[in-house]
Amino acid sequence: MSDSLQNPQVDGRGTSHLGFLAFVLLCFFAASSAPTPLYHLYQQAWGFSSVLLTVIFAVYALSLLATLLVFGSLSDYLGRRPVIWIGLLLEIVSMLLFIAATDVTWLIAARVLQGVATGIATSALGAAMLDSDAQQGPLLNSITPMFGMALGALGTSSLVEYAPLPMGLAYGLLLAAFVGQAFYLLRVAETVTPQPGVLKTLRPRLAVPAQARGTLLVVLPADIAAWALGGFFLSLAPSLLTAATGSTSVLNGGFAVAALTLSGAISIHTLRLRAPRLALLVGCSFLAIGVSVILAAVNLGWLWLFFTGAVVAGVGFGASFLGALRLLMPLAHAHERGALMAAFLALSYLAFCIPALLAGVSIKTAGLVSTTNVYGGVVVLLAVSALAGLLIQQAGRARAA
Repeated sequence: MSDSLQNPQVDGRGTSHLGFLAFVLLCFFAASSAPTPLYHLYQQAWGFSSVLLTVIFAVYALSLLATLLVFGSLSDYLGRRPVIWIGLLLEIVSMLLFIAATDVTWLIAARVLQGVATGIATSALGAAMLDSDAQQGPLLNSITPMFGMALGALGTSSLVEYAPLPMGLAYGLLLAAFVGQAFYLLRVAETVTPQPGVLKTLRPRLAVPAQARGTLLVVLPADIAAWALGGFFLSLAPSLLTAATGSTSVLNGGFAVAALTLSGAISIHTLRLRAPRLALLVGCSFLAIGVSVILAAVNLGWLWLFFTGAVVAGVGFGASFLGALRLLMPLAHAHERGALMAAFLALSYLAFCIPALLAGVSIKTAGLVSTTNVYGGVVVLLAVSALAGLLIQQAGRARAA
């Protein structure tokens, strides 16, 4: 393989394709949130329970996590392009399943396949973006998924509200985008040389080095709070807004997800060069305040206050994840970072789906608003406990100095 293919910056092609790679990543995460505004419509049309609704959401997160853990390093051995192409192919099939869906079984199958596709593609896309531009790649890796989720939720809810074919148009547009990307990918230069040893990478390795365990215990409550909030928004926010405010507009669900994820992306961009401890302090504070405002809005039935709380909580969501990751990862030695990152992602994705599943079960007996009050209360408690842990740790360091 020539130098220009191994290093795309030799002839500038890799940098020129950075925008394309970011667009593909954006579309994957737009597709991940596209079903969110439709969940309530599916539930009304097919008459399934809130438990099944959260199962449909959770199987995506669990299949994505399992795929990341097993296939996260695949592109280091097979090359970026073939792995991204496999992810696109699987995502195309998942879009077809969504379009053809006639009951919950189809939705679950589509979500599982979508989780596998996203897990395979996003790790390869993230690596390819870093290969292409060492400066802009990390930033785009951080904020593109959040912009994608906002676009998917808001775009789908707008199409449902104002366009024909409410159950299929968003998937059709995404399908067309993925097909076009699969063909364009043939023009993108490969950035790594394929190598043997791929089977060794298929054994997931989760480990937290001894020197990182204390910090993990401090940041974990904040990380769980942030991801649990994200899981709740992406699964139950549209149903909650209808139950709490009486508004039946599908746009509300899209605006809720967009408010959370866009403010999260902005906070990541704003705090990316600041000290990670500051980012985590900001994240914990804004999470606790934002969720408290959301709970007040739910109990008062005020839609505008809910969106205000979502924006504040979104700042906390992005800042908490950024701060926790940047505080934790430097504590691992080079040969330990992959296993620590895998462990951190596993904990994050479990927090993303398991609490939402428990909420779905609780709704059956306690109701949606009561379940939200308990769920939000736990999120606030976790954020406050993480904030207290950080301040205690900071005070101890100051005394030691």
